[in-house]
Amino acid sequence: MAPRFLLLADVVEQLNISMAQARALVRSGELPAIQIGGRGQWRVEASELEAYIARKYEENRERIAAEQSGRTESEPFR
Repeated sequence: MAPRFLLLADVVEQLNISMAQARALVRSGELPAIQIGGRGQWRVEASELEAYIARKYEENRERIAAEQSGRTESEPFR
């Protein structure tokens, strides 16, 4: 059974980003997380990480669609 909560180190590994980037995502609220314990270590619920990834895929699809709708058929795709 997979753990419910992930360490920031797990998020870093799964997203292949730096620890600073992971902390920025959490602090900005873009990636929901909670602080646990006296040292305030961050934990990310696995389902929240999956939802974040799904949102990023959707944002990318929307961006690509917007870029494609802004060009004519004769223009090459960039």
